[in-house]
Amino acid sequence: MTLPLIEAPSPNFDARKAVPDCVILHYTGMETGEAAIERLRDPEAKVSAHYVVEEDGRIFRLVAEERRAWHAGAAFWKGVKDINSASIGIEIVNPGHEFGYRAFPDAQVSSVINLLADVRSRWMISDSRILGHSDIAPARKVDPGELFPWKRLAESGHGLWIEPPPSPGAPLGEGEEGTGVFALQAGLTRLGYDCAPTGKYDAHTTTIVSAFQRHWLQTRFDGIADGETRARLVGLLRAGD
Repeated sequence: MTLPLIEAPSPNFDARKAVPDCVILHYTGMETGEAAIERLRDPEAKVSAHYVVEEDGRIFRLVAEERRAWHAGAAFWKGVKDINSASIGIEIVNPGHEFGYRAFPDAQVSSVINLLADVRSRWMISDSRILGHSDIAPARKVDPGELFPWKRLAESGHGLWIEPPPSPGAPLGEGEEGTGVFALQAGLTRLGYDCAPTGKYDAHTTTIVSAFQRHWLQTRFDGIADGETRARLVGLLRAGD
């Protein structure tokens, strides 16, 4: 696949320390795409991404995939902390929660899907490793957020999406303790989150569950692990095996 790319080189990159095996999707969180691209190319900002996808579907290439772009920040997934070295970063133009979060246009989503197919033609990236910024940095980030169409991406062959029937059992929430909380934390850790099992549903667990829900539930993201949330986690673990 040959994509029409607009070259907009950024100086903000360095050498990779690993072969990329995941893609991290972000929203830009700025008022315009132009402002976001300007910042991602500013040497003083010390941030960048490999690609930016505008709302009208245009794709800008800022950093070569062979280089390490600076998009993830402090992050974690499956024990890896240098996510910048292990990933391709795609910024999707959207004002974000601070400036008027809105749905992602069809043209933009189609371009993201095409870009994912193109990137995956060059790198071994599994569906389970197409992630959001909020997955790898849940205490700091909420992007690309609950309006991002993860289900549409999965139906197009990129990423995981599960809709099992809810499992029985009372919801688990902050302050609770026991084997059910331990199992939940163990499942989230196995999926990739930094959620070491303690058996205590603390504020950190609430943050992780909320991030999980933003990606794989989206109708709510209150950090309470009800039956539907837990059933999706079990389904994702089975699908990712």
